[in-house]
Amino acid sequence: MDRLAGADLEVGPAQCAARAVLPPSLRAWLGRIAAFAALVVAVLGVRYAGHGEPGRVDRWIVPPTADSVRPPWRHVALALDFLGEPAGSAMVIVACVAGCLLLRRPRAAALVAAGTGLTVGTTTLLKHVVGRTIHGPGNLSYPSGHTAFFTALALMAALLATGRLGLGRAAGTSLVLGAALAAGAAMGWAEVRLGAHYPTDALGGWCTALAVIPPTAWLIDRLADRTAGQRVERMTGAGPRERR
Repeated sequence: MDRLAGADLEVGPAQCAARAVLPPSLRAWLGRIAAFAALVVAVLGVRYAGHGEPGRVDRWIVPPTADSVRPPWRHVALALDFLGEPAGSAMVIVACVAGCLLLRRPRAAALVAAGTGLTVGTTTLLKHVVGRTIHGPGNLSYPSGHTAFFTALALMAALLATGRLGLGRAAGTSLVLGAALAAGAAMGWAEVRLGAHYPTDALGGWCTALAVIPPTAWLIDRLADRTAGQRVERMTGAGPRERR
């Protein structure tokens, strides 16, 4: 029994690493990126707190004309916008969670559910704290929840792909940041061109996803690893004192 317990405990870390939703090779880099992104969100929030007009950066990037996109790109923008609405986002989340469960990836399913929930919840809270508005009082705009949600989805998909493909730090980081940038740019463009957000709102939403998803993935891995370790202890009868 002691030999079997030792074997299980030896392969356990490798198995846990293979199942991790935050690949070990990316943890340090994404931790720094998440911290920097959180700082950007805070700085922009302080800068535009209580504002109801586009800032200098917003005017420089896009002229302050609401709903400026025309067909056929308008249809693309509206389709992207729908994915961030409650009905659209719910369908996307359910489909992603179901797909992860069918593939027997419970950690990935937990990451999709928790990651999107925390990202959207964070943007909602920040909107009320910052109080920036667009098109009149009551239309809170900073940070963009649509951009944060879509970026979070891309981030999580890229993290899972990195782990699945066994990519190294350089390739994995490039994939994760590239996917996040593409998704954030696409949804940010749609929201700005439809007149729903300022460009800096989209930047704040993008950074919110970067700040939320890596620590969420890390926490899910920690909890799952701890649960798996406790299960091995119960199966093998090896307690903490025997392992030492």
